[in-house]
Amino acid sequence: MGTFIHESAYVDAGATIGEGTKVWHFCHVMPGAVIGNECSLGQNVFVANLVVLGNHVKVQNNVSIYEGVILEDYVFCGPSMVFTNVKTPRSAFPRNTGADYQITRVLHGASIGANATVVCGTQIGRWAFVAAGAVVTRDVPDYGLVAGVPARIIGWVCECGATLRFDQDAATCEDCRRQYRREANRVSRSDV
Repeated sequence: MGTFIHESAYVDAGATIGEGTKVWHFCHVMPGAVIGNECSLGQNVFVANLVVLGNHVKVQNNVSIYEGVILEDYVFCGPSMVFTNVKTPRSAFPRNTGADYQITRVLHGASIGANATVVCGTQIGRWAFVAAGAVVTRDVPDYGLVAGVPARIIGWVCECGATLRFDQDAATCEDCRRQYRREANRVSRSDV
């Protein structure tokens, strides 16, 4: 299975794009970007220098992924969601070197909804779910479901995406039957 790059997309020399990845209309991938296998970059996606995308990452239309952002395997970025990479941007005082950029990590399997904003320097945990329109200003735990401005935990989600309902500190997903435990406001799988 080969890589597909639409004729309207720009992939600069020095970018690495994995096998089976699709880069659609009007995308721009900068030199030094590393994109894994079987990813999909929707229309009008920008991937900056030194950005790292794992395997099976899906980036929907109109998303810019700036230097300092790392997306692990199976991350989903909804349409028009926003990453930042500088906490205190000023036009008069440019912060345009790698040392000025804060690292943002989105861990394995996490999903970020349409029009959400992820402020730099945060980490979104494994299989977490950021609701559409949320503004993430602090770390999101594994399996956390966050919503609002600023984003706050409103629940927990299964790896399949279904909302978990805890009885005491145990939950079984109603959709896929995976089992979870909750300890000190942290959730993990209990059936593995």
